[in-house]
Amino acid sequence: MTLMILSPNGSAQDDSPRKLGVREKAALATRASLLRAAIKIFAQYGLDGGSVDKISKAAKSHDRMIYYYFGNKEGLFVAVIEEIYKRFNVAESKLKLDLLDPLRSLEKIVQFILRYYRDHPEFVTLLNIENLHKGKHIGKASFRDYSSTAIGVIDQVLTTGAQAGVFSKQLKARDLYMMIAALGYFYQSNRYTLSAFLGENLEAQSAFDQWENFVISTVLKTIAPDSSNS
Repeated sequence: MTLMILSPNGSAQDDSPRKLGVREKAALATRASLLRAAIKIFAQYGLDGGSVDKISKAAKSHDRMIYYYFGNKEGLFVAVIEEIYKRFNVAESKLKLDLLDPLRSLEKIVQFILRYYRDHPEFVTLLNIENLHKGKHIGKASFRDYSSTAIGVIDQVLTTGAQAGVFSKQLKARDLYMMIAALGYFYQSNRYTLSAFLGENLEAQSAFDQWENFVISTVLKTIAPDSSNS
C-alpha cells in the first residue's frame, strides 16, 4: 500500500499537461529563469545585497523583466520563498511510502528532510534570511498552505503506526515534524560554526551519516508506544 499525495483541496492531483502557446512557453521560461537566478543571488548576497541588476545578469535577462513579472525586488523575493517551499513539497510528494510498514516509512521521512536540507543549502539560507525579516514576505505569498504536504504525510504514517500498535497514540504530526525539522535545520544552518566549535568537519559524509542515524534513533524512541498505557 503506497501513500498518494493529494492536492490541498483533498482531490488527487491531475498531472495531465495543458498545451501552451509559443509566447506562453517563452514567458514561463523567462519567469523560471529569473526565479532560479534570484534563488542563487539572494542565497549568496542576502536580500539587501541581491540587487535586481545582479539577478537579471545571472538570468541573462533585463531588469525590466523582473519588474514586469514580479513588480519589484520585494515581489521577487516573495516569489522565491513560494518557489523554495513548492520545490520542497514536490520533492516530498515523490516519496514512496508503504503504510503497511510505518517504521520504515518514518525513517524515510526523516532521511528525506535531513538530506533535503543538506542537498539544498539555499533552502535553509533563504529561510534564515526571511526569519531575519520576521517573516514579512511569506505573509504576502499567494498561498499559505505550505505545511499541508509535510504534515499530512507524517500524520498518515503516525495514524497507521498507532493503529498497528508500534507508535504512541499521543503524538501530533505537527510536533514530530518540528522535531525532525529542528534537528536537521540546526545541523545545516550551523555546520560551519559547529565544525569549528566541535573540532570536526560536519560537512563530511561520515559525520552526516552519524547524525542522521542519531536523529532516526531519537525519533523512533520518541514515537514508541508507552508500555504503561498499553
